[in-house]
Amino acid sequence: MNNRLPDVAKSETSTQVKGLNWVGMHGIAMPMNLDDNDVSCTVQATVNVEINLPHAGVKGIHMSRLYVLLDTFAETTKINQHTLSDLLQEFVHSHRDCATNNARIAIDLNVLHKRPALLSPGLSGWRSYPVRLDASLINGHFTLIVRVTVTYSSTCPCSAALSRQLVSDAFSNQFSKVSAISPNEVSIWLNEHASLATPHSQRSLAIVSVQLPKFATQLGILKLINQIEDSLQTPVQTAVKRIDEQAFARLNGANLMYVEDAARRIHAALSNTHQAINVQVRHLESLHPHDAVAEISGPSESHK
Repeated sequence: MNNRLPDVAKSETSTQVKGLNWVGMHGIAMPMNLDDNDVSCTVQATVNVEINLPHAGVKGIHMSRLYVLLDTFAETTKINQHTLSDLLQEFVHSHRDCATNNARIAIDLNVLHKRPALLSPGLSGWRSYPVRLDASLINGHFTLIVRVTVTYSSTCPCSAALSRQLVSDAFSNQFSKVSAISPNEVSIWLNEHASLATPHSQRSLAIVSVQLPKFATQLGILKLINQIEDSLQTPVQTAVKRIDEQAFARLNGANLMYVEDAARRIHAALSNTHQAINVQVRHLESLHPHDAVAEISGPSESHK
């Protein structure tokens, strides 16, 4: 049937004789099969696919070819480094008539993982982690970047110090004329007045990208997330009881951090296990109407 229909992309040439770096489709909804260590499931994904069009005289690519290849991949194949490389090679091969030699794909998905409460036995809740996989095949060279977004809590060190000073001043004023104070009196006063001033805390985001080494057989998504959360020590919680909320407050107090501290912590935690690291952190300030941000990137110490 198609042979009787006009194919303008094939029969006509572009009036502007110029090659294109990338042509393709964005925002394709597709179920994808993820099988990565502790994460094995079908996820709803949004996919961008693109190829280059270096042949200046070709009017357009055959987008249906890319869609069919992607759809077949989604139905039959599990996502890993090798299968993504094969898919990109198929994209290139499908457009030999356009002189295509480069291809790339970006997959946005959410990984659900159940996290236990900090202290309450048997209590847990689901966390959703946004993940992006950026794979490219450029002149035969394959690269895969894994990006995860982790939400955590941050408490300002400066605000904590200022709050402690106010509490200290109030304590001194209260007992300046008292020669001796019992531990019980101190305890009662702190219980009533220790929150006279509280440091500002906020929900914060760590957006971390790493390049997978060629020999990697797994994407390592959950491992990467765990390393980030372990380095920060204050990941947000889901199901909590009072003992968990208290434990969370203790963790925040023990891990005061500026946005600069958070970026450095994460990079240091990943430097021995990953390469081509990029860390972007954003503190959604409760003191200011604007965000505080920091970024660090470059090769890790072990891959220089």
